[in-house]
Amino acid sequence: VQLVESGGGLVQAGGSLRLSCAASGFTFDDYAIGWFRQAPGKEREGVSCISSSDGSTYYADSVKGRFTISSDNAKNTVYLQMNSLKPEDTAVYYCAAIERAITIATMTGEADFGSWGQGTQVTVSS
Repeated sequence: VQLVESGGGLVQAGGSLRLSCAASGFTFDDYAIGWFRQAPGKEREGVSCISSSDGSTYYADSVKGRFTISSDNAKNTVYLQMNSLKPEDTAVYYCAAIERAITIATMTGEADFGSWGQGTQVTVSS
């Protein structure tokens, strides 16, 4: 299984970025893909998640209304559209996969995710 993130970069506050997570090595039918982030000196936190089982999505309170997760099964890719970015969104963003059918309601947390990408840096300047 391979997950490759892209789309990070430097943006001014209020700007937008779209992150991509390209997946390979597993059947992109039953899965959940999550986006996590880790800022310097802070613990990694879950940002958003999407489940193919029921189409459900999850957003952390800190990004609700600003970030949107979506998937393109034909391209085996999950996207994270990030709008109205804030300096506190600065972090390394990782995507991670659960390679089986699972709903967001049944997830227990980060430990559910068995495969991780290498991360992409997002820096938001004030």
